[in-house]
Amino acid sequence: MKILMRWLLLAAALLLVAHLYPGVVVTSFTSALIAAMVLGLLNTLVRPILVLLTLPVTIVSLGLFLFVINALMFWAAANLLGGFEVAGFWAALIGSLIYSLCGMGIDVIFERLFPESS
Repeated sequence: MKILMRWLLLAAALLLVAHLYPGVVVTSFTSALIAAMVLGLLNTLVRPILVLLTLPVTIVSLGLFLFVINALMFWAAANLLGGFEVAGFWAALIGSLIYSLCGMGIDVIFERLFPESS
């Protein structure tokens, strides 16, 4: 139940990104649901490999290169899907920043509503 609610909220966050920033376009809530799922899969499967491969650059840039990796994941999801479009790399960077902030907010809310019992 918790994962389903998180998925729905992340899809709504993607719609919020599209509303706040004109470089990101999401045509429907269904497209947002699919895009949120693809983003989650890319971040789970591909992102760790990219982080490992670019570790020297990430260290030299003091971690700022992770923003580039996030933008690439956002852009890749948009290129894979119809109904979710990103105007370019800079739009992907700004869109991924807004989406990440929304995701962090959702995680904080979920931690307060559903605390882990130790």
